[in-house]
Amino acid sequence: MKSGATGAEVIVSGKIKDGKAKAMKFSDELIIHSGDPVNNYIDKTVCHVQLPQGILEIKFKIMLDHDSSSKKCPRKSSSDTVTILAAKEDLQTPL
Repeated sequence: MKSGATGAEVIVSGKIKDGKAKAMKFSDELIIHSGDPVNNYIDKTVCHVQLPQGILEIKFKIMLDHDSSSKKCPRKSSSDTVTILAAKEDLQTPL
């Protein structure tokens, strides 16, 4: 979040505390889960850890922030972003 991400999510699944497999989800701020912007804004990876009880699977998802000048962040703005334009002056022409 300090690096400029809009949101983050970590899912840890496997035998965590007891002998039964469970999944724990930790999320912070806003993260989108569906639609075409997921392909542009979500950076995800999966890591597997071998423990004596079994294998833990850790999934990371980071939602990138919009930046038109960056190469790493998406240049296209999100579909839910609203931009307010400045008001135009009304010019009255004489008849």
